[in-house]
Amino acid sequence: MAEEGERKAALETVQADGTDGNCVTFVLHDEDHTLGNSLRYMVMKNPDVEFCGYCITHPSESKINFRIQTRGTLPAVEPFRKGLNDLMGVCQHVLNTFERSMKEYRAQREEEMQ
Repeated sequence: MAEEGERKAALETVQADGTDGNCVTFVLHDEDHTLGNSLRYMVMKNPDVEFCGYCITHPSESKINFRIQTRGTLPAVEPFRKGLNDLMGVCQHVLNTFERSMKEYRAQREEEMQ
């Protein structure tokens, strides 16, 4: 257990001995299905990804094992990074759309009140 003031890493990588960087398991701490399934979807859109999946090791642990295997010599960290960036872009779009809709709704309500 981490001592007070000490931060544990949010991300670890696990790679089997004798394999190159195209098959890696990323261990994401303090995450669950919310990120796991969304990120898996975004990573699988990449045609260079041969396999992508995740599992939660145990219900009492808040971490996921996220595995990526790529075709050829593409390192697995590249589609992982691209998937995270793409997912952030989608989330930002949803947030912007929501905020714009709320602003329009509030403006419409103010007009109705006058």
